[in-house]
Amino acid sequence: MPAAGCGIDWAEAHHDVAIVDQHGAVIVAERINNDAAGLARLLEILTEHDPIEGALAVAIETSKGLLVAGLRAAGRRVFAINPLAVSRYRDRYRSSRGKSDAFDAMVLANIMRTDRDAHRPLPTDSVGAQALQVLTRAQQDVIWDKITLTNRIRSLLKTFFPAAIAAFERGGRHRLDSAPCRVILAAACTPQAARALSTGQLAALLRRAGRQRGIDAEALLLRELLRSEQIRQPENVEQAMGMQLRGLVRQLDAVCQVLAELEEQIDLAFGAHPDAKVVASFPGLGTALGARLLAEIGDDRTRFADARGLKAFAGAAPVTRASGKSSFVHARRAKNDRIAATGYVWALAAIRHDPDWEARYRARRAAGDRHAAALRNLFNLMLGKLHHCLATGQVYDASTAFPPRMPTEDQSTAA
Repeated sequence: MPAAGCGIDWAEAHHDVAIVDQHGAVIVAERINNDAAGLARLLEILTEHDPIEGALAVAIETSKGLLVAGLRAAGRRVFAINPLAVSRYRDRYRSSRGKSDAFDAMVLANIMRTDRDAHRPLPTDSVGAQALQVLTRAQQDVIWDKITLTNRIRSLLKTFFPAAIAAFERGGRHRLDSAPCRVILAAACTPQAARALSTGQLAALLRRAGRQRGIDAEALLLRELLRSEQIRQPENVEQAMGMQLRGLVRQLDAVCQVLAELEEQIDLAFGAHPDAKVVASFPGLGTALGARLLAEIGDDRTRFADARGLKAFAGAAPVTRASGKSSFVHARRAKNDRIAATGYVWALAAIRHDPDWEARYRARRAAGDRHAAALRNLFNLMLGKLHHCLATGQVYDASTAFPPRMPTEDQSTAA
């Protein structure tokens, strides 16, 4: 009897493979190693039990890793099943709530046998789109690391060096993660060392950080702020905290350097992609947001049947919960968090730079929407237009996206 589904329960050292027939009976149950020989054996098993080349779908609880990359390179359709969904399917086959690696592989195989159409296979994105996704996700992770380190530095400065916060966060002109702040704190990581810096030394540090204008005035102001009266920790404690601060600043330097390198590579990768021209034509989408959006959407045109699928994937489409006479509409929680975060910033940038989008935002606020709800509504509308432009290869045109309204008398005549 031909095979109906294949499931793989992956682990760090090995993987359990199960193949079931059309009645759910296990016809293959094998454990393979997590290496090249294991992948070769898996492909051999799939070829042996696949009557039609590429018809046997594979279910696995991850979308990353060398095993998934090897399966996709071999032309296999891979379905990344959410582990939470797998736990629900597991109860169908075993009410005792017991589990094992081989059992989970069988459950995944049966998901392909019974509910394949309810799940979405991994998209067949181009290599360029896959590389762009790796870069943009790495950039987002590094940005989160940068925020975490900056907050740790601010928290530490509050305990023994509050003058530094007053000096580098005044009026929004500087931030603790800025180059001048990092250079000066690395050179003087304690209040005592900062008070010893002269105006000339501060000016030299500002030049080293890349500042080109107003150096003397800035150095004089920093000298006054760093020498202001403040409560001090005991000398030994202060020196120990200074060492801790120096270590955090070095980590922040490394993170900022990696971030700059990633941004440079993202610029090149995004500019080389054929869809970059379409994405960048939308208001509010520069290289950073456009690259992140394109990376998460991908360039597989069959991934989303229509714009509604893309909106649900991005979390822009609302969810309705109805039972009896009650009905409640709320924001979607099951979504791609990275594209949802990008959409919020995109909508905010669009209403600041485009009058049509600003008018839409004002209308939603006037109708009673809160700020976040109005931005989510705009993101929903933007995604529909972006989906159309990507599908047709057209760049964004405001006159087409927002055609002029007909006069009232013309509307009444047409009615």
